[in-house]
Amino acid sequence: MSEFEYSKWDGSQEFLPQSADKLFDQLSEYILQYGDNVLRNLEDVDDEDLPEVIELIQKEGLIERDEEGKWRVTPKGIRRIQDKSLHELFQTFNRDSLGRHETAQKGEGTVALEDTRPYVYGDSLANIDMHETLKNAYIRQGGGVPIRLSHEDYIVHETEYQTRCATVVLIDMSGSMGRYGKYYTTKKVAIALQAMVRAQYPQDSIQMIGFYTFASPMTERELLNSAPKPVSMYDSRVHLRFDLDKPQGRVPQHFTNIQAGLRLARTHLLRQSAANKQIIVITDGEPTAHIEGREVVLIYPPAEKTAAHTLNEVRRCAGAGIRVSSYALIEDFFYIGLVNFVQEMARVSNGVAAYCSVDDLGKFVFESFIGGRHTRRYTQ
Repeated sequence: MSEFEYSKWDGSQEFLPQSADKLFDQLSEYILQYGDNVLRNLEDVDDEDLPEVIELIQKEGLIERDEEGKWRVTPKGIRRIQDKSLHELFQTFNRDSLGRHETAQKGEGTVALEDTRPYVYGDSLANIDMHETLKNAYIRQGGGVPIRLSHEDYIVHETEYQTRCATVVLIDMSGSMGRYGKYYTTKKVAIALQAMVRAQYPQDSIQMIGFYTFASPMTERELLNSAPKPVSMYDSRVHLRFDLDKPQGRVPQHFTNIQAGLRLARTHLLRQSAANKQIIVITDGEPTAHIEGREVVLIYPPAEKTAAHTLNEVRRCAGAGIRVSSYALIEDFFYIGLVNFVQEMARVSNGVAAYCSVDDLGKFVFESFIGGRHTRRYTQ
């Protein structure tokens, strides 16, 4: 059902101007769908002729011009988009399935559990169960007041230790991701995940990496402005090689190089000191590109050779203690090859694999993130 109602203006209706925040939310939806092309369209407009709505958003500090005079979303605007994406995502699935992640946790890496036990020397007094402690003292002294506490009366909550986690989200930027809202949804889920890490797990690190014919890390702004690589060739069969150091000609960007993404993610995670490390892969196709030495090889239809190179990199990640979770965006039954491939990724890495629609992607990714960062250590 449409959110808008249209009627002829007769002069009697009250005009209610939109707030800058609401206008920016509408603009950000276009940016999520089409990338920075939306902002580029404003670059040819002189400041004197700037639409009033853009001036309003600019004055609110949500967009600005950079050093080159190009429009960009400010850090304040990026935070608003992240928080809004997280809020909308949580409304689409059962919050209970995500455990404690409805609200931010406080404390020094521990969460009190329902289980209790007697106090031992060294336990934090912040974890005392005061109700059970007072009850023990009352029973021990046979009732009456005042209640005098003794060492043996103290009861403390068990605690759950929250380890730091380093996460890399690998985002497919190949040409096919532009269909059926796949890239839009993937980008929105990734942006929402950034908001949750910032608010609830500030000790964690999260890095976004886009993979296509190559792979590259993305900042928060680069992720927001990103879009799938446009398809530049339509041959039914492709087998090409390009020198990475001295590429001859224009290299098509729209292929799917999961191996390059995994390699870059592994290199990044090996530099992190977090106890838990994980890679979350979101893709809609089998790999069609891989690296051999100093060459990138493009093969379509997907070839066993490319799959073998990709699975070897999956094994390297697993051997480095990195958890790998792979999610295949499925449109129809023709994607059986992709389902088989992500299942093989899970097998060689002893990791997680699933296939889902764009509607279910958010729940899968958030549950995978929580599962990969969650460990429990009981106080002895």
